[in-house]
Amino acid sequence: MIHVTEIIDIDDAVVAAFDRLVPQLSKSSPPPDVDALTDIAGNPNSLLLAAKDTETGTIVGTLTLAFYRIPTGLQARIEDVIVDGDARGRGVGALLTEVAIDKARAAGAKTVGLTSRPSREAANRLYTRLGFEQRETNVYRYKL
Repeated sequence: MIHVTEIIDIDDAVVAAFDRLVPQLSKSSPPPDVDALTDIAGNPNSLLLAAKDTETGTIVGTLTLAFYRIPTGLQARIEDVIVDGDARGRGVGALLTEVAIDKARAAGAKTVGLTSRPSREAANRLYTRLGFEQRETNVYRYKL
């Protein structure tokens, strides 16, 4: 069984989980160290969620939910959803996303946004199934 909790305290198990999971999402970004994870977990504008296998206690997935206020209201954004390859197909991504949506709603956010590469077909099917609608917009990035 999978249970989702908010990561508040950063310990060796959390750091090890990110060391294992982040390379499954990005080959170009190194896993966050203990200081970076502490900053994320302690930031009042973000929630760091972990999906744990209740039998083993192993973190099998993570998601970051970021909040930001703009003139038109509080917005929420899902970032860096990672599900361990060995745990895929067990509903981990859906559970993490549903918990994030509930937390955003409880915080008063007007919308929850996310992006997903077209090549991540399973993730895109999941988001559509959960009620996300693809927006007709251009997404731009300026690298610093």
